[in-house]
Amino acid sequence: MTYEEWLQSVPPELTTDPLWQMRVYRLALFAGDLGWHDVSTLAEDPRMRSLADQLYRALGSIAANIAEGYSRHSGKERARFYEYALGSAREARTWYYEGRYGLKEAVVAHRLRLLTQIVRLLLTIIPAERGATGILRVGESGPSWGTDPDAELSQLLSEVPMP
Repeated sequence: MTYEEWLQSVPPELTTDPLWQMRVYRLALFAGDLGWHDVSTLAEDPRMRSLADQLYRALGSIAANIAEGYSRHSGKERARFYEYALGSAREARTWYYEGRYGLKEAVVAHRLRLLTQIVRLLLTIIPAERGATGILRVGESGPSWGTDPDAELSQLLSEVPMP
């Protein structure tokens, strides 16, 4: 299922909410839905069951924390929940990497790139919510995303491998 196909399947109770306008929220929900299939595949191997549980929890936490943060009154409060979502996105990336032996290489590569796009968006949103006084550690030279993250995301969403 491509991202465009998935968008058509999301019920209006979600798509008519102002939260739906946040690209990062939509991508997080998409990642969670893709993760359902990946986790099901991983859970077939007894050695991967615990990892599958951790991955599923991390994936679900991304969109849930974005939704929670979006509903907060102040930028500082929103940023706090977006930071939780950031931590969950990074955690999910780690679990995908650890689970790479139980999934197809193309699936893992796709999910890592999708989660990296979510991380990138959150790293942009968090300081904006905190205002100029916020401190975000992204490395000595700052974040580096390549030349055209939107083009990269478009390609990523049009080619969605399944386990």
